[in-house]
Amino acid sequence: MPFQVFDYRKDITNMLVTPQIRSRFLKMEVGQFNQSHTHDLGHEIFLILQGQAEFDIEGHKEVLGPGQMCIALTDEAHTVRNVGDDEVIMYLSVTPHILPTHTYWTAEGEKEPPRFADSFSYDQEPDLSADADARADEHLQSVEDFVARVEQTVDTQREQVEAFKKAFAEGDREAAFNARDAMWDALYPMFKAVHDLAGVWNAFAHRTVDEV
Repeated sequence: MPFQVFDYRKDITNMLVTPQIRSRFLKMEVGQFNQSHTHDLGHEIFLILQGQAEFDIEGHKEVLGPGQMCIALTDEAHTVRNVGDDEVIMYLSVTPHILPTHTYWTAEGEKEPPRFADSFSYDQEPDLSADADARADEHLQSVEDFVARVEQTVDTQREQVEAFKKAFAEGDREAAFNARDAMWDALYPMFKAVHDLAGVWNAFAHRTVDEV
């Protein structure tokens, strides 16, 4: 099946925006910099493709050039500045991508109120097929469904953990690993449900700021 190929020399855009990851090519003009911020839930990876960029991550500064990368971990304050004589082009990804994604801070170190960006900020067309009330109802239903799934999973985990510990203590590795596999079989759908929940939340959050 065909897949899309992206080229940093012409595709300066958000390429993939899902609850699991947001990835993009970003261009910064000479002297351009961004406001310091953190990400509450995920890490951000930067790979420089062109130019010279100075990164300040938690007060430590490094200048990166083409082929070099760095990472801002969860809750690490970071800024980027173009310090060269040419445009900077970089690949970056934030994972996971759960709105509002960016957290800004006052000079006194206090967390500012969340800033929710519209769909266009991520190079996406707004989905206006449902109003904010409907999206809020979808979000609530998604939360309730997720809680129910967690409760079901807890029962399975409790049962299989006991089976694993008993089998492991008795040296029955096959039975122990069967219990481990049963834990995963029940846990995997819950992780998928987390992504589903995040997707519904993102749709609601966007709808609160997207123009009608």
